[in-house]
Amino acid sequence: MFDLDLWREIFQSINKNRTRSLLSGFTVAFAILLFAILFGIANGLKNTFKEAFGTDANNSIIIFPGKTTKPYKGLQSGRLIQFKNEDRDYILDEFGDNVQYITSKVNRTASVAYKGEKNTYEVRGVYPEYMFIENNKVKDGRYINQSDVTNRTKIVVIGQTVEDDLFKKENPLGKYINIGGIQYKIVGVFTDDEGDSEERVIYMPISTTQFVYGNNDYVDLMHLTYNPEMNSDEALAFGNTIESKLKQRFSVARNDQRAIRIFNMAQGTKQVDIMTSSLTVIILVIGFGTLIAGIVGISNIMIFIVKERTKEIGIRKALGASPRSIIAIILLESIIITAIAGYVGLLLGVGVLELAAPSLETYFIKDPGVSNSLVVGATITLIVAGAIAGYLPAKKASQIKPIVALRND
Repeated sequence: MFDLDLWREIFQSINKNRTRSLLSGFTVAFAILLFAILFGIANGLKNTFKEAFGTDANNSIIIFPGKTTKPYKGLQSGRLIQFKNEDRDYILDEFGDNVQYITSKVNRTASVAYKGEKNTYEVRGVYPEYMFIENNKVKDGRYINQSDVTNRTKIVVIGQTVEDDLFKKENPLGKYINIGGIQYKIVGVFTDDEGDSEERVIYMPISTTQFVYGNNDYVDLMHLTYNPEMNSDEALAFGNTIESKLKQRFSVARNDQRAIRIFNMAQGTKQVDIMTSSLTVIILVIGFGTLIAGIVGISNIMIFIVKERTKEIGIRKALGASPRSIIAIILLESIIITAIAGYVGLLLGVGVLELAAPSLETYFIKDPGVSNSLVVGATITLIVAGAIAGYLPAKKASQIKPIVALRND
């Protein structure tokens, strides 16, 4: 049952002992402030690591062909490795269960014109799956589909920057652009979180690109994503297996590092995981050290508060107050001060992080922030610690005889 007199008495006690209350609150607020700032900076560093890998699928493997540097099985060094469409099919047949998406790519640079506007852009021939590997987002129209690849249709999907350059405020869907002297119909416009560099690209069906630029089935590289359930070590092993199998397929020496090259995002992901895990451990140690300092501080203050109020407790007992009510008033006062101070510390910590965010980007700390649940949990920890610290001496004081308490110096 809500006891208005009890709460009025608690706030009167806090107001009467302002210095003591402020000292208690400062200890808690400062601990929560440091805790929030430390974890906010840690999260900012994690965001920086993640951004370094862009917005492409982080479970991707890119396979590049090159030239052999070692003779093997009677074949001379300097032999050019050329990937074809059948090599994509080979990977699917061999590793289909572990492949999420896969595409071959043909990259070209071409002059593109529409009416009086003209510019040079990268043209990429891809399969429809590339949308999910590159994390393109269709803004208008549609993306390339399998029918386009099968029928070698002369259609393209353009990036938003291409739209802005060539079409100004005109809707490009259904319009035709001239790429290297050939007309292509625009069926879609896409955006990419990596910005202008990725939006200055034009996609067309890979079969169309191969037909127009050489009338063959050659590809420049293969790009796939592996099963996202794999951990970093499994993904690295998977990439090494693909490399080994392709070397066998093309009769390349196992120690030839240039003939077939693998770029596996799992390597970077593993390094980021190690760095962020180490960083998290360091911040946890420092953060919990800060909390322990706060707990010790508020515990000492609570012991002092109880000792200071021994005579008051004696008077209360002499007037008929029960031990339970004496303990309750001391604990509730501690909890109120800790909760309010913790909230103030949280607000200050979040405010400091928001004000410092632009400056912190200079030090590779992007969007520092901390979850409210984490800081609330830390505040609750301090509240519980303060309550425990106050309970033991309060219980002891509540059990002494009034005459003894009144004689206490």
